Amino acid sequence: MDHDVLIIGGSFAGMSAAMQLARARKAVLVLDIGMPRNRFAVTSHGFPGQDGQSPADIKARLREELSAYPTVRFHDGAALSARREGSGFRVSLADGGEVTAWRIVLAYGVRDSLPDLPGLAERWGASVLHCPYCHGYELDRQPVGVLARDEKAFHQAMMLPDWGPTTLFTGMAFRPTAEQVQSLKSRGVQIEETPVAELIGTAPALEAVRLEDGRIIALAGLFLAPQTAPSSDIAAQLGCEMQDGPTGPYIAVDQTQAITVPGVFAAGDLASPMPNATVAAAAGVMAGSAAHRSLIFDPELISI
Repeated sequence: MDHDVLIIGGSFAGMSAAMQLARARKAVLVLDIGMPRNRFAVTSHGFPGQDGQSPADIKARLREELSAYPTVRFHDGAALSARREGSGFRVSLADGGEVTAWRIVLAYGVRDSLPDLPGLAERWGASVLHCPYCHGYELDRQPVGVLARDEKAFHQAMMLPDWGPTTLFTGMAFRPTAEQVQSLKSRGVQIEETPVAELIGTAPALEAVRLEDGRIIALAGLFLAPQTAPSSDIAAQLGCEMQDGPTGPYIAVDQTQAITVPGVFAAGDLASPMPNATVAAAAGVMAGSAAHRSLIFDPELISI
């Protein structure tokens, strides 16, 4: 085998896994296409020790730290296919090459699907947001909105008043029950049933939304729950079991980030219903150390 562990995905989860393996002096290859999910965000918040730093800068520093370990290599490119080969795996690359490894860590993340609404895409990650813990504080208690795609909007709308006066735009996507309406009112949430027609202001900032009846409602931020899907079909090729999450499917893992395919581990947004940089990094630490233990205690991949 070319490597002890192949890590597919070079963002927070993948590089956290690589760090554990590097410190165990294992030969690690990290595949990275350079398209992390958080690339649209100017700054990252809530990540201990990195609050207010740009995701790109955090990633660059992590890669620099890993490059100091002689057993770690990086390859800028995608994995196209993966299959079991004996007690390890063979992976085909987009550039036509192949690599082999005894273990695999999947950390290639998910992609977001956004509503087709004028002015929304160019504001994603700046003033159109999904996580109030990540970005809500910086809105400085200015008016915020929740764009409903389904009933999950109720949960977002109940939380957001702690970050600013909140309007829930239900449109045609969600009709709150009488009990939910009462709960929303108790939190001071305004409910607007008229659909949003467009976002206005100088992007990527948001000044307001225009409704289909022509009314304009001032907002500094608009929150929504994107639909998500794995960024690659490698997990499906390997036969990984998937679970349904609140925004889309994710890989089922156990407490060590091991999946149902022996020798394969997963971490980050790909393997969690809760997208969060700190959670992703912690899962990567677990996946990397679990892959190392697997090499020691299950070298022939006979355990399930």
